[in-house]
Order: sequence, then C-alpha cells, then structure tokens
Amino acid sequence: MPDYGTIADVSDTLRQVLTDALLTLDPLNPPTAEVSDLQIDPPANPARVLIFLFEVVEDASARNRPRVLSPSVPPTVPPTVSLKKPPMALLLRYMLIPRSGDRLTDHRMLGRAMQVLYDGAILSGTQLLGQLVGTDQALKVTLSPLTIEERARVWYAIQKPYRLSITYEVRVVNLDAIAAEQLHVASQRSNRYLGPEAAQ
Repeated sequence: MPDYGTIADVSDTLRQVLTDALLTLDPLNPPTAEVSDLQIDPPANPARVLIFLFEVVEDASARNRPRVLSPSVPPTVPPTVSLKKPPMALLLRYMLIPRSGDRLTDHRMLGRAMQVLYDGAILSGTQLLGQLVGTDQALKVTLSPLTIEERARVWYAIQKPYRLSITYEVRVVNLDAIAAEQLHVASQRSNRYLGPEAAQ
C-alpha cells in the first residue's frame, strides 16, 4: 500500500535504475547515482549523477477519481466496509546533475541516463523498491525541459551556481489516504417469488 514513504521509494527506485545504467560507462570504476539536496558538493571521484527532487505537486490529470470501498480489516461482526478518499496522485519533478570534474564525462553520463529513461520510460514490477515492491504501481518517467529562466530560478532558490542538468517528471505517484469511514453492510433481502402456498 503506497504510504507516506512513497516519495522516498520513487527516488530510490530512480537512483537504482540510473546506477545500473551507468555501469556500462566504466565497469572498473563505474559512476553512481545518488539522491541529493545539492547543499553539499560531493567529491567528483567517483563520478556521479545527482538526483535532486525540486518540486512535488498534485497531478491534476488524476483528480476526481471515485472513493475507494473495501472490506474492513480485520473483519467485523456485523460486517462493515471501509470508505476512503482516492489516493492522492502526485507528480514529482527531478533534476539530474552530472558531477565528474570532466565535461565530456558529464555529457556521457547525461546521455546514458537519457537513453535508459527513454527506453524504459515506465518503471514497474521488479524495478520498484520499498513499499512499491509487489504492487501494481507503474511510474511514467518523462523528459520535461525547463526554460533557461526557470532553471535559473531553481538554482537561485537553492543559492548555488548554475550547472548543466536535465529535468524529468515522474507520475502517477499514489499516496494513500488514512482517514476512513466505516459503513455497515445492509443485510440482503430475498425477492424470490414463493407462490401462494407460502402464505398458507
């Protein structure tokens, strides 16, 4: 069940996918991917791709979904059902920033990351980590370029100099509601016609 840890699990899934992808660049000293807030500059060796989550918003395309009705757990007597709001659908926006100390290596890492996320734009099944393991969740990863002005505002907001980067959106990230209303199940009534003999 996607809980409050879902955002972290999506970031970790993205980290693992990119780390596996970067292995082909240098099998002896492979670059890595890591989640970062960009407040501390990591060393350039080993080379790495920084994954910076810079915005979390509600995904407007998934609004107005119906409420979720499910049997109460544990079962109750008399039987009840649980009625919840639909999961909150989130859209996560990430920056990928290469850091190696060498411009051409930075370009190769970005090219490899873009290649893998283009071929595998849907992350699901065994690729998922954390609470997402064993669920039917599917994450769509889409390149989402920002204008120079938008990029500059992000870097200005974190008080860091501008760096080469690419931006991606990940959707739909479901965050389950907690509050639930318990409803009693109405007993079933038989409408079967028994004939006049039944009244005697």
